[in-house]
Amino acid sequence: MTLSAHAHKLSFFGTFEMPQFPSLSPARGPSMAVLALAAVATFAAGHPALADDPIPNLVGTWVGENKTISDKKGYKDWGTKTVLITEQQDRRFRGHFTYPAGTKNFFGIVHPDNKTFTWVASDSKGYNFGHILGPDRIAACYVEPGEEGTAGCADMTRQVAPQAAPQADPK
Repeated sequence: MTLSAHAHKLSFFGTFEMPQFPSLSPARGPSMAVLALAAVATFAAGHPALADDPIPNLVGTWVGENKTISDKKGYKDWGTKTVLITEQQDRRFRGHFTYPAGTKNFFGIVHPDNKTFTWVASDSKGYNFGHILGPDRIAACYVEPGEEGTAGCADMTRQVAPQAAPQADPK
């Protein structure tokens, strides 16, 4: 008894008939693998590789309104947040920002999609995830789990003209 040739019983569905599919042998046409490969090749030809896209330059002074939510403080508007990204080498960057408790130094990376980035600080409990919205606009969102958990975002615009980001030596 083969699945494609006979009806089968399922205890709660009753009887059903398995559909008959034609074989995709070379005599009948290309295999599914060949069709899938052709589709991927067509897509790839129309979309340049990410490696060919220039890495966005994030160096500059970024300013925006910082809004958060947490169990302890509820919805909070912290006012203007200023972030300075002071240096960038290929996808890697570093900078700092000042807030009521002091100055926080951070370092980060632009993801290979050239649209998202992440930064961390050595003395922080959370992560900042960002999205590049345009040449001079980013969204930077902080997420921290735990008792002091909080989540917030700042939609930021670049205030200082971008400087040329030094690129790594292609040795």
